[in-house]
This record gives sequence, C-alpha cells and structure tokens, in this order.
Amino acid sequence: MITLTRKLKRETPDSTSNGVNMENMKRASVRDRLLVKEVQEMEQTLPATCKVFFNDPNVLSEFTLTICPDEGFWKSGKFKFSVVVPEEYNMAPPKVKCLTKLWHPNISVTGDICLSLLRQNSIDGLGWAPTRKLKDVVWGLNSLFTDLLNFDDPLNSEAAEQYQRDKLEFQAKVREFVSLYASR
Repeated sequence: MITLTRKLKRETPDSTSNGVNMENMKRASVRDRLLVKEVQEMEQTLPATCKVFFNDPNVLSEFTLTICPDEGFWKSGKFKFSVVVPEEYNMAPPKVKCLTKLWHPNISVTGDICLSLLRQNSIDGLGWAPTRKLKDVVWGLNSLFTDLLNFDDPLNSEAAEQYQRDKLEFQAKVREFVSLYASR
C-alpha cells in the first residue's frame, strides 16, 4: 500500500498521457485513492472467519478473499472468492466470483453469486450504492454462510429444492462438496 500511496502522490493532474484517455486515468486514480483508505478500513474490520490476500500489494483493485465459516452447514470449509474492483468504482460494485466449487442456494456451482449488494440495480433496494464500501462486500459474502442464506430466492434452485425436500440430504451434499473442494 505504501508504494501505491507514493505513486498517487507523484501523479499530477496536468501530466501528459501519450495517447491514453485522461478521463480513464483520472477515474482510475480516483478509484485507487478510495481503495487506499478502504482497504485499510476493510482489513481493520475483517471478520475472524475471513482473510484477504493481494497477489500484488501495489494493485489494490484485485484480491482474493478466503472465508472459513466456523458455524453452519459449511463449517470447516475454506472458500475463496476473487474480487475485482472496476475503474467505475464506487459508482459500480466490485465483480466477485467464487473460486471454490460448493453446494449453496445463493452461489452457483460455476461461482456466480446472488447477493443484492453486488447488483447495480436491485429490486429489494439493498443493491449497490456509492456509499457502500469493500468492508460491506466482505461482510455480505461472509454472511452468505450464516444469516443471509436465502432458500426462497435461490441462484442454485436445485440446492434450494433439495433443502426444502430433505435437509439431511442437503447437509450431506454440502459436506461432500466441502470434503472434495473446500478442505482446509
């Protein structure tokens, strides 16, 4: 982060772009300025079940979030999420994909995630807003394993139907996926 902060200090608004669109550079630097503060805040308020890893500490717009639930159906699993913050941030939400295959009503087996917070426009009014922050995304994803679990509006309808039909069978399938794909 220190390197990125220094880089941002060196940027000047009247620098030449050598053919690069200045609006994109300005937007990216606004995003990067927001991220310096938000990443620090996110790391300070990280749930005990979550860890964040940056492949490149100078690129705050891409990181991996690991969630290790300590309760519920997915207890003892290790689930990785890719988080990419677009240049349009904070007007647009981060792009999040689950990298770990799991059996979950709100996460597809291909890694798509059903979470209002990650939608630009949401019917329930809980979608993305410029006032939201990265820490909200982390807490929202973490809550998908506990209190935000939603069987009534599923992305993986097969998992939700199985839960409604036979909770023990659902739990067995979750445990099978955890042991195959999410062992710590």
